[in-house]
Amino acid sequence: MDGIIPFEFSVPARLFGAALDETGRPHYEVVTASMHAEPVRTSADFVITPGESLVDAIASADTVVIPALELATMDPHQVGAVVETLHHRRRGSRIISICTGAHVLAVAGLLDGRPATTHWNHAAEFSREFPAVLLDPDVLFVDDGDVLTSAGAAAGVDLCLHLIRRDQGSTTANAVARSCVVAPWREGGQAQFIDAPMPDHEDASTASTRAWAMERLDADLTLASMAKHASMSIRTFTRRFRDETGTSPNRWLTRQRVDYARRLLESTDLPIDQIAGATGLGTSASLRSHLRTAIGVSPSTYRRTFQAQPAPRLTPSEFPRNGTTTTPPSGSVRIRTRAP
Repeated sequence: MDGIIPFEFSVPARLFGAALDETGRPHYEVVTASMHAEPVRTSADFVITPGESLVDAIASADTVVIPALELATMDPHQVGAVVETLHHRRRGSRIISICTGAHVLAVAGLLDGRPATTHWNHAAEFSREFPAVLLDPDVLFVDDGDVLTSAGAAAGVDLCLHLIRRDQGSTTANAVARSCVVAPWREGGQAQFIDAPMPDHEDASTASTRAWAMERLDADLTLASMAKHASMSIRTFTRRFRDETGTSPNRWLTRQRVDYARRLLESTDLPIDQIAGATGLGTSASLRSHLRTAIGVSPSTYRRTFQAQPAPRLTPSEFPRNGTTTTPPSGSVRIRTRAP
């Protein structure tokens, strides 16, 4: 549609186009469409000529991406035509939005009663206009099965990498990230980017404590012990930690442990209870609970899905060190999974 923002528009083709199999063949075919294949004015000083009409493209598309657009200049007639066409997309396909593209999905009613996100700067207005949407303005993206939404701008990169990881596995997603010179995952949600006063004492950071904690996830780490390592009071540490990461220390720690467990599930054949102990989650029941909360599946289901080949048998001393394997964790994204 007119008003498309070039950066977000380019993200899907760049990332999905970089996803290759072991022979160098692309995993995806990416096509661009406007309603009638007509040229589209961008928010910059150039025009894009899409390759297909939306009606033709949507008939066979497995994934439909609505990129970001300038809301102030959005043409209601164009939006109405696109919304009508979206309702005729192929059965079983999924649809995703990047940044303000969530507005189009909301107009179509595709987000009613579902979790979603958009750019933090538009969150308040979005919630007023679409109260039926379960908007979470703090996360980088939301995966709700067949409908996925991302926060602003570069969060589209996070969402596309997540989809590649979901479709093709972590190895391919990491290769795409390296090819595009982007981080395979980012800590924290978009809350850390919201315009707010900078914390006092900018030279004081929790980064070294986060690195220290990552090396000992199996230990009895507490808020008090992390604050002591950072030489801060618990109150100051908690505030600074949230300023820097967009989440609380305890939530961050749980996510790192779950992410480490995911890497062990992918890369080893260790029993679930051993993985729970190695990651500091304690028991297999605790691991199952945390994994279901994070991504909606059990450890055994996750292992069957993402373990591409038989994993080596390892002793505890041979466990992959946290932070050295290639499976990117979910960070502070909201991942909810539903069957399409």
